[in-house]
Amino acid sequence: MESARIIATVARIVRDVGIAEEIAQDALVAALEQWPREGVPDRPGAWLTATAKHRAVDLVRRRETYARKLAEAGRELTEESHDPEPSGPGDIDDDVLRLIFTACHPLLSAEARTALTLRLVGGLRTDEIARAFLVPEPTVAQRIVRAKRTLARAGVPFEVPYGEDRAARLGSVLEVIYLIFNEGYAATAGDDLLRPALCEDALRLARVLAALVPKEAEAHGLAALLELQASRTAARTGPGGEPVLLADQNRRLWNRLLIRRGFAALERAVDQGGTFGPYALQAAIAACHARAATYEETDWPRIAAFYGMLAARAPSPVVELNRAVAVSMAEGPAEALRIVDALAAEPALRDYHLLPSVRGDLLARLGRTAEARAEFERAARLARNERERELLLGRARELL
Repeated sequence: MESARIIATVARIVRDVGIAEEIAQDALVAALEQWPREGVPDRPGAWLTATAKHRAVDLVRRRETYARKLAEAGRELTEESHDPEPSGPGDIDDDVLRLIFTACHPLLSAEARTALTLRLVGGLRTDEIARAFLVPEPTVAQRIVRAKRTLARAGVPFEVPYGEDRAARLGSVLEVIYLIFNEGYAATAGDDLLRPALCEDALRLARVLAALVPKEAEAHGLAALLELQASRTAARTGPGGEPVLLADQNRRLWNRLLIRRGFAALERAVDQGGTFGPYALQAAIAACHARAATYEETDWPRIAAFYGMLAARAPSPVVELNRAVAVSMAEGPAEALRIVDALAAEPALRDYHLLPSVRGDLLARLGRTAEARAEFERAARLARNERERELLLGRARELL
């Protein structure tokens, strides 16, 4: 939970995100050694940050060429020995935003920028990032290592850029925040469906970024999307942490404040852009769900139309799979099954558990129960999240 803030604070001192990550890990090791003996401090996040800052200053002190940076770091450390911890959802350390823009430098490829930021800011493991990208784990590991080296060799400034530099990095920053939220909203692996801390961090970052670039329509579009998606969090799991499908969710549990914030952000996106970009389109889809008092009242034709626009603007196999779900509700499962079957040969979806899951649902609605059961079982084998696996196996059992 504290990793991103610690790395960002240290990176401001040492100006190297790779070294900053190592120092942050050293601080965590120090906590593992000292806290069992001395007890957990009242403000563990501040303790970790202060410990990491001291180690960073020691490192800078040992490098004569960093004398000026040492003086600056020493003054900061004297003035504030403990960093304050965020007090509310709108409170975020500016260093984290600097860390994101630094990791999203144009020197790096788009894939490397996103992988590095998910690692440093989101705290995701390499395998989780690989799952988010639908690429092999070794590929992601190489991207992260090379990205750190590239930034270090180039001496990239640790800053939030302005003007053209900011515009050049904004797309990658938006993508990173989006992927961090997605990992929190539907965890790749583990025993829990949700990772709320990731959702909260991504939502705070989206809000801060929208305020930082108020004339960027897609920044507001992303903020709108995350507000609306986050509004459903309380209804997405049952008492035991089991997933609750959209059709079965208690909509009284949806957070009306987040929905209102989402609607307002979507209006700002429209005001700035005139037309919908990819994030604003996804937000418009989420808004359709938020406006429906019941699942049966959902405007599926409108959602299918939005997905068609999204597929034209940002084509991808995953978007097409989501479009198939909307089409199945608007036009029936037979038409949707044709779309899904056309995706069967997509390499990116070969190990994507939601492809057989969607196909199983369509087959079940068409009365082809044996085929549907086989698809749900295949989806369960591919799923790495234990909660999702249980849900899929349960759906397979229902068809016996």
